[in-house]
Amino acid sequence: MNIIKGGKLFAIIHKKEDWKEELNFLTPNDMFCQVGTWWYQKNKHLKAHKHIYNPRKASMTQECVIVIVGKIKATIFDNNDKIIHTDILTAGDLLVCFEGGHSYDILEDDTKVIECKNGPFVSVEKDKVTIE
Repeated sequence: MNIIKGGKLFAIIHKKEDWKEELNFLTPNDMFCQVGTWWYQKNKHLKAHKHIYNPRKASMTQECVIVIVGKIKATIFDNNDKIIHTDILTAGDLLVCFEGGHSYDILEDDTKVIECKNGPFVSVEKDKVTIE
């Protein structure tokens, strides 16, 4: 599910039931945070490879959260700090945030989430602003 406002992509929510077999990239190629899913059968071989140094410029942090165990409520904000979407994410669901803001509420004990984002992380003061 794409969260779009004013023609801008703010976030992508990918539920566990949305998976497609093979390699499926969820994010547009021009986003800083690139997220894809794999769904393969036994004995599938992915060729050995390495990523080469290729300087890129990222002007903001984008992040992906993946719920491993438990449940969270994710709230997505537009660039004016207005809520544009809320969703409950459970084990196997993921969210990629591109623009605007976001907040998370943990809804179950022992919830485990993986967070990935582009870096480098400079500091809280230079990389974040709190939404009131």
